[in-house]
Amino acid sequence: MFSLKEKIAVVTGAGSGIGRAIALLFAKQGALVHIIEVNEAAAEESLEEIKKAGGQGFIHACDVTSQQAVLDVFNGIGAVDILVNNAGIAHIGRADTTSEEDFTKVFNVNVKGAYNCLFAAIPLMKNNGGGVILNMASIAAIVGITDRFAYSMSKGAIAAMTLSVARDYMTDNIRCNSISPARVHTPFVDGFIAKNYAGKETEVFEKLSKSQPVGRMGKPEEVATMALYLCSDEATFITGNDYPVDGGFIKLNN
Repeated sequence: MFSLKEKIAVVTGAGSGIGRAIALLFAKQGALVHIIEVNEAAAEESLEEIKKAGGQGFIHACDVTSQQAVLDVFNGIGAVDILVNNAGIAHIGRADTTSEEDFTKVFNVNVKGAYNCLFAAIPLMKNNGGGVILNMASIAAIVGITDRFAYSMSKGAIAAMTLSVARDYMTDNIRCNSISPARVHTPFVDGFIAKNYAGKETEVFEKLSKSQPVGRMGKPEEVATMALYLCSDEATFITGNDYPVDGGFIKLNN
């Protein structure tokens, strides 16, 4: 079960964290993994892990905000069975403290970047008889998160795009779902805390960990296993759905 043998998978933002965990697990399950990553050095580290695990993959240094660059990468790949739209950035701020520049940056990476990959991948999937798309949303698309205005906007858009794509391409045998993680412990989180809460790293880490009812942050591998299921043939009856991987955050935080 959950074999991805002979599948061609594209994972964006696979240089670290959740994206790396997904790329590694997919490769272990037999997929040929194409990593799209703006940080080429980080992508090289992910590919090295894939090779050590006996998997196969390729790196494409690409900024997902550039549609032409994305099209060039996908057209070079030629055929795609699985697309995981994972690339994204975070931002702290409310509606009246978020600059236009920051709002646009978050939109361009998180929303336009996903759109560019959809725009490039869907025609290839249609020509290939179908495929699977998995978008990385967030609990921020479902519940209110303090000081996350632009980020929540972008993930709300991802949730809506997921439904639209699932509906529009059902007859093309293309499935589309999303995952909504709560806080997951990645190097990105550590850097994010250090940048925005200098001197209070331990305190903030504990606070963020305990905001999940289970009392800890998630692990990238826990999100990756859900991604594997949704992108496997065992999930062929599932489309147009979102799956929280949240340690009880949405339903049990009261």
